[in-house]
Amino acid sequence: MGIQQKEKISPAAYLALERESEIRNEYFDGETFAMTGASRAHNQISANIVRVLGNQLLEKPCSVFSSDMKVKMRQIGKYSYPDILVVWEEARFEDENNDVLLNPMVIIEILSDSAEAYNRGDKFVHYQLLESFVEYLLVSQYFYRVEKFARQEDHTWIYSKYETPEQIVKIEAIECELPVSEIYRKVDFDPHRRRHDRCC
Repeated sequence: MGIQQKEKISPAAYLALERESEIRNEYFDGETFAMTGASRAHNQISANIVRVLGNQLLEKPCSVFSSDMKVKMRQIGKYSYPDILVVWEEARFEDENNDVLLNPMVIIEILSDSAEAYNRGDKFVHYQLLESFVEYLLVSQYFYRVEKFARQEDHTWIYSKYETPEQIVKIEAIECELPVSEIYRKVDFDPHRRRHDRCC
């Protein structure tokens, strides 16, 4: 017996279903991919980052969105859910529902074991199709580690890493600073988890 092929759906059908769904699904090449639930540490880190950035961006022409905002890579017809993203000036949306963003400037992903390779690999490659996208942060939820990729004018990326609570992550594109200590405020690390358990 042959392997049954998964039936593909159109982007319009995906969006209609997604807007009624209780779980979040990403979409690519006619297929949907369910996203797993977030841990307590993941949620705390996300709340911390949104709070710190939101306070600094109050008087700037920026908007901060968390995990329920979709982003579309138009060149490949892909829809993804970043953990956190920032838009500079006017947000552009795909349609009147205002739930599919087209022009994020900064994207932040909080890493989990199940999604780390994807966030470092294909997802980052696909995000680079967004002309507005210039800074990418990968945040560990297991220990102090924030990695930053900053896009240069020649479209190369400069890499920086922060691994102590005293350090400050500077996000030049939106003129903000993220103290590592604030990113991990109220986060309880697993004492059995060591920093070198994951690759860097």
